[in-house]
Amino acid sequence: MEKFIKLTDTAVPLPIENIDTDQIIPARFLKSTDKQGFGDNVFRDWRFDHEGNKNENFVLNDDMYSGSILVAGDNFGCGSSREHAAWAIAGYGFKVVISSFFADIFRGNALNNGILPIQVTPEYLKSLLDVIKEKPDTQLTINLEDQELSSPVGELEFEIDPYKKVCMINGYDDIDFLISKKETIEAFEREQTF
Repeated sequence: MEKFIKLTDTAVPLPIENIDTDQIIPARFLKSTDKQGFGDNVFRDWRFDHEGNKNENFVLNDDMYSGSILVAGDNFGCGSSREHAAWAIAGYGFKVVISSFFADIFRGNALNNGILPIQVTPEYLKSLLDVIKEKPDTQLTINLEDQELSSPVGELEFEIDPYKKVCMINGYDDIDFLISKKETIEAFEREQTF
């Protein structure tokens, strides 16, 4: 995984509530066990019509908005437990998703795939979406070490599991983390008497 310490970028506003994993990546695209290519089909049924033509009214097809931060409505990632949803979000290039609520399984899948889910209050989310829609070049800064989100709406501290924070800052997946502890594990084993 890529290290995540601090990010400053613009954001894409998606003020839709209850976005489920089938909307993030439709089930017909789940034929692969390789993470490659899922980003091409993120929000496929919203981005394109049945004939494959771009839906010009969908925010990801609007050149006014860009960036590696997705600001989404309440209850993001609900529905099935498919990890492919996190693969699609990451594959598209999003590094952070901001919402007022995340489904637990999606939150875990996101963190396991290098995406930082930041939960904010509904009031903060509404104000942030309004600012981004009004001024698409709005910059947000996420400092993972300090667990702080800075935006024109204000500074906000966010929660993250301490273990996942260490993994993201160092670019570790679960196996990389264990390998980083190899010397400590070996020292512990040497001290054991059987």
